[in-house]
Amino acid sequence: MRHAAPLLAIALLATAASAQRAPEFSSSETAAANTRAALKRIKALNPRVNAVIAVDPTAMDQARSLDRIRRARGPLFGMPILIKDNIETLGPLPTTAGSLALARNVTNRDAPLVARLRQAGAVIVGKTNLSEWANIRSNNSISGWSAVGGQTRNPHALNRNACGSSSGSGSAVAAGMVPAAIGTETDGSITCPAAINGIVGFKPTVGLVSRTHVVPISHSQDTPGPMTRTVRDAALVLSAIAGSDPADPQTREADSRRADYAAGLSADSLRGKRIGVMRFASGFGTDAPFEAALATLRAQGAVLVEIAKFERKREMGEGEFKVLLTELKADLNAYLATTPPSVGTRTLAEVIAFNKGSARELALFGQDTFEEAEKTKGLDDPDYKKARETSLRLAGAEGIDKMLRDNNVVALVGPTMPPAWPIDAVNGDQISGGGAGGFAAVAGYPHLTVPMGQVKGLPVGLSFIGPKWSDGMILSLGYAYEQASRRRVEPRFLPSIEESPEIAPLMRAAR
Repeated sequence: MRHAAPLLAIALLATAASAQRAPEFSSSETAAANTRAALKRIKALNPRVNAVIAVDPTAMDQARSLDRIRRARGPLFGMPILIKDNIETLGPLPTTAGSLALARNVTNRDAPLVARLRQAGAVIVGKTNLSEWANIRSNNSISGWSAVGGQTRNPHALNRNACGSSSGSGSAVAAGMVPAAIGTETDGSITCPAAINGIVGFKPTVGLVSRTHVVPISHSQDTPGPMTRTVRDAALVLSAIAGSDPADPQTREADSRRADYAAGLSADSLRGKRIGVMRFASGFGTDAPFEAALATLRAQGAVLVEIAKFERKREMGEGEFKVLLTELKADLNAYLATTPPSVGTRTLAEVIAFNKGSARELALFGQDTFEEAEKTKGLDDPDYKKARETSLRLAGAEGIDKMLRDNNVVALVGPTMPPAWPIDAVNGDQISGGGAGGFAAVAGYPHLTVPMGQVKGLPVGLSFIGPKWSDGMILSLGYAYEQASRRRVEPRFLPSIEESPEIAPLMRAAR
């Protein structure tokens, strides 16, 4: 009986959190009502998970302005949305990428994707915490930690990691603060936090969404994308943010490729589709929910084809890392040159020096990746060009494209990531495995993760990956699975999973 009180406290905490969770988004409410409710939930829930780095003080003014021109309702009318804090927004909030070096980076400009959200009727309610510099500063980092924002926590178990780098976006949506947030991905930074927090995350084809005024890592692989509670909301948000941007040459095809992704969703889209099962990217404790997901796919009429191996993943990864190091230096230097005079660090070298002089920045882990990037020789380096050609070919033409063609399948599925690992300030991230998202990241192809179930109370996701510009098809396949499976689980804000009512008794001695 001595354990009854802690378990009761956990139950009461979960009940109180449930009362604050966001309902499914509805545009029938006024923008002011939706925004007021979101701000109330952020105030109540953010102290537990530290997902929101700053609330936009103009949020209610934005909402009231939308309500005054209700006749011009956009498809996202009144939807409160959080923006990852490496994406610029108009107004008084800085865009920090989690770094103290950018604490005064108030640019007073909207990234084009944010302007598109506003045009669609969304309300920007704040900025989310992230893995600092989108998790590129060090190989020994703690995902979800930034010097500005501190540590983001997973709402399913508060001592567990929310993954990164879009950790705050994933945690905030999972906690129910808002129905949608924007994340960014270079390799796994949308899909990992979405899966680990138990929500939907979509990494679009690179070039479908503008990267202008987004703190960069790699022009070859970076892309923003939606993180939501449902596939339908992800499709609505993607429809709003997709489109060509003259300042981002890689988006030149976006206007001709974009679609009404929500209108294209069909609960029957799996019927008759041949889907490749990436056994080479499976395991790491997810076997039971994965087999259940495959059974759901079969029940919806999909024809599953086993794919046992892919032999050149290591070579692809080595090439990718060379590309990321080289493009990080070139792209970040170009971005920093556009920041206001109040930002004192104008190059990667100056950021490295700033960090060395900061008591907080390097207290938990270093900046070894930054230092490697600073040594690179630029975009004209033959070794860089060869690395990009090799990694792109292995991921795309000889990777995803070949798997699709050789197995006569339209898409690939596999577990997105293992369950969330404990936050570890001593050893950094301790991840037990990873799925096949790296192929889609390097190739620039679309990748959707949808809740697949749970492992001992921690959510895991199912990945759908397809060829370039197959964004609509991938969303529809994921929607059909989501509608049939209904595997999303609400977070309980447990202090730890070991203290859950199911596991706590097993952690004690037998009586």
